[in-house]
Amino acid sequence: MRADRLVSLVLLLRRHGRLSATALARELEVSTRTVLRDIDALSAAGVPVYAERGRHGGFALLPGFRTELTGLSHDEALALLIAGSRRGAQAFGLGSALASAVLKVVDALPEKDRTTAADAARRLLVDPGTDLLARRLETEEVPDTVVSEIRRAVFAGHRLRIHYAAADREPTWRTVDPIGLVTVRDQGYLLATRSGADRTYRLSRILAAEELDEPARRPDRVDLDRAWQERSTRFRTGGDQVAVLVRMDPARREELVGTALAVLSEEADADGRLRLEVAFQDARHAEWALWQLATDAEALAPQWLRTSLRDRAAAIAACYGESP
Repeated sequence: MRADRLVSLVLLLRRHGRLSATALARELEVSTRTVLRDIDALSAAGVPVYAERGRHGGFALLPGFRTELTGLSHDEALALLIAGSRRGAQAFGLGSALASAVLKVVDALPEKDRTTAADAARRLLVDPGTDLLARRLETEEVPDTVVSEIRRAVFAGHRLRIHYAAADREPTWRTVDPIGLVTVRDQGYLLATRSGADRTYRLSRILAAEELDEPARRPDRVDLDRAWQERSTRFRTGGDQVAVLVRMDPARREELVGTALAVLSEEADADGRLRLEVAFQDARHAEWALWQLATDAEALAPQWLRTSLRDRAAAIAACYGESP
């Protein structure tokens, strides 16, 4: 549920006094079922919205309802509205709480600032569901009951028991010491230690969680950004990495660098093309990355990669060699 829609719903009720579910659905461009769910969410968040039965009934706010918050500038309110449209909070199970907080902030603004901030927020879109190529951006779903249990253990400093399904393995129960939560591109991660060793768990793979009474074995202070960077570095430098020597068009450099794990060396040839040595996670990753660049990049080494790309190109040429 989008925070800005809840804000719009409350503003409509404040402006008109009473509106039917059908009228609200028409104004918000959603279904009446969605309006009824939003009304339930507002009530759960403590907003005093009530229903009146009858021919001229509908939904309304209790007279005099207003939250108390002062000192926000227009840009500060706008920033909070934009934050409320982001999906990051969903990864931590805080979507409804964020919606409620944004609603209270907007409702507390003076009338003129409330209107201009809400109008301005409609002119900005953050993290839409698809990119320019209409590729859908997947957001991982984590049950609220699971992520709320994890969140409580992290904040309370308690040990945590999780039922975790690692890739290509049967789910197993394990007890960990939670350190913090991180979200990257709408994917949530739990940073923890297990038997003293660093561990990183994807939230979408945690099937169940249980906060334990015993205190977590962890330092009192933590630099989450530094911890994440260290774990990211270990991840990139582990596994079956391969180094590839590439000669390419400088105009496509960022595409290659953006998908590679690291650039090991780089120099310019006399004809203006670039010669780079880059690291990939494995052979499949290297072949995929070079194939995307077509003739704008040539893998000079290793030989197995040149052979693989040549065979793939030959198979494509054979497929399209004759008219169907």
